[in-house]
Amino acid sequence: MSFAEKKFLMSWENCTTPTVFTLVGLTDIPSLEVVLFCMFLCIYVITILGNLAIIFTYKYSSNLHTPMYFFLANFSFLDICYISNTVPNILSNFLLARKTISYHGCIVQLYFLMLLGSTECYILAAMAYDRYNAICKPLLYTNIMNKEFCIKFIFGSWFVGAVNAIIHTTLTFTLPFCGSNMINYFFCDIPPLLNLAYTDTWINELSTFVIGGFVTMGSLLLIMVSYTHIINTILKIHSSSGRRKAFSTCVSHFTVVTIFYGSGIFIYLKPRSNYIMEHDRLVAIMYTVIAPLLNPFIYSLRNNDVKAAARKIIVDKMICAKY
Repeated sequence: MSFAEKKFLMSWENCTTPTVFTLVGLTDIPSLEVVLFCMFLCIYVITILGNLAIIFTYKYSSNLHTPMYFFLANFSFLDICYISNTVPNILSNFLLARKTISYHGCIVQLYFLMLLGSTECYILAAMAYDRYNAICKPLLYTNIMNKEFCIKFIFGSWFVGAVNAIIHTTLTFTLPFCGSNMINYFFCDIPPLLNLAYTDTWINELSTFVIGGFVTMGSLLLIMVSYTHIINTILKIHSSSGRRKAFSTCVSHFTVVTIFYGSGIFIYLKPRSNYIMEHDRLVAIMYTVIAPLLNPFIYSLRNNDVKAAARKIIVDKMICAKY
C-alpha cells in the first residue's frame, strides 16, 4: 500500500498507538509449529550451554587468559544475550493460537537487537585486530594487546552499540502505527515495522542505511584491512606447516564473520522496495538463531587449546569429586 493510499484510509486525528502487535510467525500449520517448537527449544538450550562452556573454560583455565580468548568469552556472552532476546518469545508463540508481543515489549526487543548486533560487529573487529597483531607484529603483541586496551575496546563496542540502538529505536517508535498491528515477521525488527508505519519512512530508511552502514561496514572494513595484512604476512612464511598453523588461528573467526555479516547486510543494507519478508525471515534465522548456535562449535571444535583446557577442567572436577 502506497503512502497516499494510507493517508486516504487513515487520518492523523484517529491515529491510536496499538498496545499489542500480532506476529505472523514462521508458520501457521499447527502440526509444524510443534516440530518447530521442539527444534528451536533444542537449539536454544544447546546454544546457551555451548556458549556458557566457552565462558567457564576461559574463566577456569589460566592458559586461556589471553586477549584472543578474552574477546571470545565476551562474544559468547553476547551470543547468549542475542538469542535470548528473540527465541523465548518465539517459543511461547509456537504454543499460542494468537502470536503477540506488547508494544513496549517490541521496543525493548528492537533496542536489544540493535545493541547486541552492533556490539558484536565491533567485538568481531577486535578479534580480527588481535589476530593481526599476533601474526604481523608478534614482538609487540603483548605491549599492544594489553589488558587495559582490551577492556577499553569492549567498552567502546558496547558504547557504539548503545548509541546505534537508541537512534534506531527512537526513530522507529516515533512513527505512527495507526492501522494494522500485524507484523509480517516472527520478532520485532526495523524492516517489518517500517511496513506498518502510516507515514513516509524515508528518514528511517536513510538512517538505517547510513548509520547501519557506518556501524556494519566500518567494523567490516577494520576486519578486511586486518585480514589483508594477515594474508600478506602468512604468504611470506616459507614453512608450509607455519602457514597452516597461522591460517588455522583465523579460519574460525573468518567463518563467523561470513555468517554474521552476510546475513546482517542482506537484511539491513538494502532499499525498502526490496524487502521480501518471506525471504528475509529465513535470513534472519541465520543471524539470530543459527549463528549463536554454531559459534561455540566453530571455535571449540577447530581449536586445540580450547579442547585441551576443557578436558583438563573436566578431569580436575572428576578428581575433586572422587576425593
